[in-house]
Amino acid sequence: MIAGDASHDIKRLLLQLFLWLVLGAYFIRCWIKTGQTLAMQAWKLRLVNEQSQLLTMQQAIARYLLTTLSMTFFGVGFLWAIVDKNNQFLHDRLLRCKVVAEAK
Repeated sequence: MIAGDASHDIKRLLLQLFLWLVLGAYFIRCWIKTGQTLAMQAWKLRLVNEQSQLLTMQQAIARYLLTTLSMTFFGVGFLWAIVDKNNQFLHDRLLRCKVVAEAK
């Protein structure tokens, strides 16, 4: 291996941090440039703010951080959509953004 065995201690933690940052860069870039990840394009969905505009860099970073927290706590932010009156995820409700279907 190029970097050695990453299955223990600090190397594993650094690898996980690196992967989390790479994923974050992908999601944040997609959300601020087009409002869509590749999967959202396939499903014809778009992420927008309250004014139906693309997210700002700060909103996209905050969404990624809150999404990470939600996943860390057993997906509670995603389960929130079950009880939310507009079926929004908790992180979207807090950030005042929404996932919408694209117009045909």
